[in-house]
Amino acid sequence: MGYAKTYAVALVGISGHVIEVEADISQALPGFVLLGLPDTALNEAKDRVRSAAKNSGKPLPPQKLTINLTPARLPKRGTGFDLAIVVAALQAAKLLQPSGRTVFLGELGLDGSVRPIPGVLPAARAAWEAGFESVVVPEHNANEARLISGLEVRGVSCLAEVLTLLGADTEQLRFPSSSSTRPGSEDEAVPLMPADMADVAGQEEGRLALEIAAAGAHHLLFNGPPGSGKTMLAERLPGILPPLSTDQALEVTAIHSISSRGAPRTQLMRYAPFEAPHHTASAAALMGGGSGIPQPGCVSRAHRGVLFLDEAPEFHRNVLDSLRQPLESGSVTLDRSTASATYPARFQLVLAANPCPCGKNSGRGLECTCTSKERRTYFSRLSGPLLDRIDLHITVPQVSAAELTSTGSHEPSQPIRERVVQAREKQRERLADFGVLTNAETNGKILRGKLKLPATMTQSLSRAVDRGALTARGYDRVLRTAWTIADLEGAESPRSDHLDLALYFRNMSRT
Repeated sequence: MGYAKTYAVALVGISGHVIEVEADISQALPGFVLLGLPDTALNEAKDRVRSAAKNSGKPLPPQKLTINLTPARLPKRGTGFDLAIVVAALQAAKLLQPSGRTVFLGELGLDGSVRPIPGVLPAARAAWEAGFESVVVPEHNANEARLISGLEVRGVSCLAEVLTLLGADTEQLRFPSSSSTRPGSEDEAVPLMPADMADVAGQEEGRLALEIAAAGAHHLLFNGPPGSGKTMLAERLPGILPPLSTDQALEVTAIHSISSRGAPRTQLMRYAPFEAPHHTASAAALMGGGSGIPQPGCVSRAHRGVLFLDEAPEFHRNVLDSLRQPLESGSVTLDRSTASATYPARFQLVLAANPCPCGKNSGRGLECTCTSKERRTYFSRLSGPLLDRIDLHITVPQVSAAELTSTGSHEPSQPIRERVVQAREKQRERLADFGVLTNAETNGKILRGKLKLPATMTQSLSRAVDRGALTARGYDRVLRTAWTIADLEGAESPRSDHLDLALYFRNMSRT
C-alpha cells in the first residue's frame, strides 16, 4: 500500500558505499522480509525495528513489510542499518514525512534508543563524497562524523528524536527513560602522548639508527640481551615521527573507527599509531580477518605508524612470513568466500630479539646455556626473505653502570623530530615526480635512474652483491638508507661515508 526510500552506508574495508533502503508495505499476511545479502546481525534488525517503533509510539502496521537493500550484490553487515530501515518503513506506512537525501546510521535498542556503531567516520565520508549533505547518527558518534568538513550532522539518542525531526506528532511519541551517554564522557578515546627519547640512557648507535629509521620510514631490527633497552627504543619511535597530514589522519582515523566497536572519536589521530601485539598473536590477528567482510588487523591499525614485534623469534614463523607481502605493497587484501576487503598497511616494522633463547650470548662474558642447535632454531623463525626487507640491523649492547647512573641530560624527542621533519620535507620535494613520500618507498628504477650515484661510490656495494653478501633488494635498501642519512645531514646526495654507515647498519647484527 506504500513505498519509501532512505539511505545508509555499507563499509567494505574502509571504502563506504551508499545503500538505498527501500521499503514496501502490501496487503498480505503480516510479515517482515529483508533482502540484499544481509548478515546475521543485520537479519536480526527485523525484530529490533518492530520493537523500537512500538516502544517509541509509532508501531509498524500489521501488514507485509519488504525491505530491500540495494545494490543487492554488495554484502551488508552489522547493525548500522537499523535506523534507515525503521525510517523507510514508517515513511512507507505514511506515518512520517519524506526525509529526502539524508543518510541514516545507527543501531536500535528495543526501547527505541539509538546506540553507537563502529565506522561512522568512513561512512560519513562516503556519504559526503556521494553528494549527500546531511547525515543522522547516534549522539555518541556525532563528533566523529563532524570531522568531515561541510557535512551537516545531527546526533540523536533515541528514535523518538528522529521521528520529531521528520515531523511526527510529539504527543504520541515515547522517549526512553534513560538516554545514552553523551559524547565527551569517560569512555571517550583520549590520545596519548608518545614516550620521550630523553628517557633513554646511553645507546648512541641505537638512538642514531632510530632517527635514521624515522627520517626515511625504514624498518629495523634490534638485537641484544634482555634489559638492554630494545623495547624502550622502539616505543619512542612514534614520538620522533612527523605528525600526520590531514589526509593521512583521516585515513588512519577511519581504520581505527572501524576497529573501535563504537567508541567515540572527537578528533583526528594526528600522532603515528603504535601497535605491539603479543607473540602468541595469530596470522589473522596481524593481517585481519573474521567472518563476512574481513576486519582490519594489526598491520592496518599500524598504518602510517609503527608495528612493533617484541621477542620476534617467539612468533610463529608463518605469522612472521605473512608480513612480507604488506611490507612490499603497503596494503593487505583479505579474501573470504562472501566478500573481499583491502586495507592500507604502510607501516614501519620494528623487530626486537634476544641473541639466543637464554639471552646471554652477547659477547660480554656472560655464560650462555644454549646449544648451537637451540640458537639456530631460535633465529630460524626470522626467515631470510623477511630479514632482507629490514633496512637497519642494530645490535643493542647492555647499558653500562656509568651510563645508567649518569646525571647528564639526554636529547629529548622534540629536536630529533624537527630534524626528521626537515629530512622528510627534502624527500617529499625530491620524490614528488615519482608519487612517493619517503626514501623507503623508492624502488630500483628511481635509485638507478634520477637518483643514480657514480659507480666509484657504489663499488663496495657491487662487490658485496658479487660475493653473495648482499641481495639485489639489499643493494637498493642500502642506497635508500644512505639517501636518508644524507637528508639528515643536509647533503644534496649521499657521500661515501653515508654509504659505509648504511652498509654497516645493514650487516651489523647478522649472525
